[in-house]
Amino acid sequence: MDFNDKVVLITGASSGIGAATAIHFSKLSAKLVLTGRKENNLKKIALYCEKTKGMKPLTVVADLTEDNDVENLVKQTIDEHGKIDVLVNNAGVMAMGGIKDANVEAYDKAMSTNMRAVYHLTNLCVPHLIQSKGCIVNVSSVLGSKANTNCLPYNISKAALDHFTRCIALELAPDGVRVNSVNPGFVKTNILKDVGLTEDQVELLVKNIVGRTPLKRIVEVCEVAALIAFLASDQSKSITGSCMSIDGGSRLQ
Repeated sequence: MDFNDKVVLITGASSGIGAATAIHFSKLSAKLVLTGRKENNLKKIALYCEKTKGMKPLTVVADLTEDNDVENLVKQTIDEHGKIDVLVNNAGVMAMGGIKDANVEAYDKAMSTNMRAVYHLTNLCVPHLIQSKGCIVNVSSVLGSKANTNCLPYNISKAALDHFTRCIALELAPDGVRVNSVNPGFVKTNILKDVGLTEDQVELLVKNIVGRTPLKRIVEVCEVAALIAFLASDQSKSITGSCMSIDGGSRLQ
């Protein structure tokens, strides 16, 4: 698997799955464009990627809920590289609560980042992806298809993202552009601390989830990154419109 001369744009690349994905693609010789809101973290990940094969990523600090930031991201990418081969829509936020306690602001927050920003960025990238016969990989969640009562706004946003994946895969297939999603189960990243959980609460959550998961393990970020790269590679050139679970079997329960 090789991404030599391929331009790979990754959102939410400053931490978690996005950072692991950036590092994985750097080992495959990709020309990286990394974006995120946390400038210091983004620089650290970019430096790590650069050390892998000596290729310096383009970094763009951006809040993808801001339309101007999205437009600037695409402009900088094209100005620097002249094309986009792979778009990884990874940036996302968690929003906790059910219908009794998650207000409409929580819904708006989840949909703004997890769906609207993806729609906008994808819309701007599609002409370039058609030109390159490229592909899109969306980072969704097993919770897009598995009901629970703890994070309703997040679940809804990921269900929408899955259907977005299927719909645009059908639309873009005649143009030679593939679209898929990866749907992780529980992955231990900072997204949980960002919604206010303490380290002890996160560890308790991990213990409970591992106990209920058929394979008795949580998903590691490097596993998700490897699946994203596979879906973006020529090894999956007949795969489009798929929402691939990587969850230790949790969706089976």
